[in-house]
Amino acid sequence: MCGICGVVLLDSGRRVDGELLVTMRDTLTPRGPDEAGMYLDGNVGLASRRLSIIDLTEGHQPMANEDGSVWVVFNGEIYNFKDLRRPLEERGHKFATNSDTEVILHAYEEYGPDCLEHFNGMFAFALYDKKARRLFLARDRVGLKPLHYLWDGQRFLFASEIKALLQDPQVPRDINLLSLSKYLTYEYVPAPHTIFQAIHKLEPGHLLLLDIDQGRLENRKYWDIPLFDDHLGYKREEEYAEELLSRLEESVRLRLVSDVPIGIFLSGGIDSSTVAALANRHHGSPITAFTIGFDDKSFDESAYAIRIGRALGVDHRVESFQVQQMHEILPRVMDAMDEPLGDASILPTYLLSEFAARHVKVVMGGDGGDELFAGYPTYQALKLIRYYNIFPTEIRTLIRRVAGALPVSHRNISMDFKIKQLLRGAGVSQEIMFFLWMGSFTEGEKRHLLTPAIWEQIKRRNAFEDLFDYIKVSNLKGEMERALYLSMKLYLQDDILVKVDRASMANSLEVRAPFLDYTFVEFAAQLPTILKLRRLTTKYLLKKAVAGLLPREIVQRGKKGFGIPVGRWILGELRDMFEEYLGEARIRREGFFSPAFVRGLLEDHLARRKDNRKLLWTLLMFQLWRERWLSGAAS
Repeated sequence: MCGICGVVLLDSGRRVDGELLVTMRDTLTPRGPDEAGMYLDGNVGLASRRLSIIDLTEGHQPMANEDGSVWVVFNGEIYNFKDLRRPLEERGHKFATNSDTEVILHAYEEYGPDCLEHFNGMFAFALYDKKARRLFLARDRVGLKPLHYLWDGQRFLFASEIKALLQDPQVPRDINLLSLSKYLTYEYVPAPHTIFQAIHKLEPGHLLLLDIDQGRLENRKYWDIPLFDDHLGYKREEEYAEELLSRLEESVRLRLVSDVPIGIFLSGGIDSSTVAALANRHHGSPITAFTIGFDDKSFDESAYAIRIGRALGVDHRVESFQVQQMHEILPRVMDAMDEPLGDASILPTYLLSEFAARHVKVVMGGDGGDELFAGYPTYQALKLIRYYNIFPTEIRTLIRRVAGALPVSHRNISMDFKIKQLLRGAGVSQEIMFFLWMGSFTEGEKRHLLTPAIWEQIKRRNAFEDLFDYIKVSNLKGEMERALYLSMKLYLQDDILVKVDRASMANSLEVRAPFLDYTFVEFAAQLPTILKLRRLTTKYLLKKAVAGLLPREIVQRGKKGFGIPVGRWILGELRDMFEEYLGEARIRREGFFSPAFVRGLLEDHLARRKDNRKLLWTLLMFQLWRERWLSGAAS
């Protein structure tokens, strides 16, 4: 696992500034604290920070082939590198290391950009072909590893994280106002956009080819999620369940390959518990599992994790935190987040990563299970909202009045919060409805939130354009199939995986996700939809598959999520912070938001008239991000 970056100048008479490249590289030190490397060739420069996982002594980067004509910097893991190496050796390729990085080099020599079809892993890499005068960049199919770039026709910069690009004083820091609008909607900025006008994300399953002499950049998609409209099954449920477990077990086994100790994130939910059970079976000795607990019982899941840990016989390590410790780490989290992210669960994810990193370099987690098998309550809500919509207008009005009169509770996913969130999505298309439930501001709320000057610039642009583009590309017609596809293409890749990557890599920890092995994703995508959500039972087939593997209480318990008590913090421990960063004078001076509207949101929450936790947290995270990355604090 590494942090990578590079610079290509289209003018062959210019030379890459080595000092700048070192500064960019060393900004990524937490991603790779073990080694630093750099390669300069006139107008081309590559650099890497390495977290040593495979071939600890010989896997140095940047790495070259035998004659030095091809160079690569690589972030991630190619899990099937040993299987790929044998046929390459049979074709005459000579290997100098036992690393997966070198397999990328020789696979490119053999297959060109089509080498991507052979890789099973999580990766982002940049490969410089000196003879072809070409830069080849690629990102893994699902988007576990990040890659950002800037291209202005004269120079091309890339890096694992935006903060490395910002080290170049010539990189513009102008905010993309449409991206700001999307952030307020989704709580994240969807790929290929970033919060900065000039910087882009390479989308998952895509590659870039830069012809250096011609100055031409090609962006090409090489993979997508193969979902079908209500795919008809040809096997019995038991056969599908057996195949699911077998495929997942193989995915876990593949991810146990490591030259350093490996552990498990164990939350007590069905996804992480399944991974822990399968990993423990193949580890050879009890695998180490990591769990964090909190003093607020409505947000604490550690009791379930402890029960499953005992049942599986893992080496279970549990650390309890006071909830206030989460907001004490906010400055460190903001150092890691060079783009605003409104998902408050990044705080416990950061604490869990920090805890695990004291013991291991690699962990496995359960990310992806909810998106593949319809595990979120929002999937259930898509069915329930149909009943609400068939009621006459008078009945719907009455329901809204009753919901509005419910007392506000700040417990984790309280009943009043669920009901009010459900009603926020009523009256729009099911696709938009799904993301209104998951996100923060509606379009109507944004019109009041943003200043007239900002609103005027974006009012004709649709914050949901990425959603509709994905729908068009997928050609899916079914509501549930669309929701599953969109949750993978938006929420998973641009929220969950970003959160896990930044929180873990800020602590020099690699996280592997067996559910997101692309072959397993392809299998799950083609399962009949009814096997994912049966009536209101989420993860129906997964629960059936692991019924003999896990205790019944773990299999049957509902989704809880990695929540934090934001609503209560606004009333207590963080009230001063919210008052400061959302204060009228500050909001007016910065010129993005309406001071009166923001003040109304905060006052309604403080008076317990409304639960505005999501809206206020989304605004606070933008304010903290802006202070950290646009005020000159980033150096």
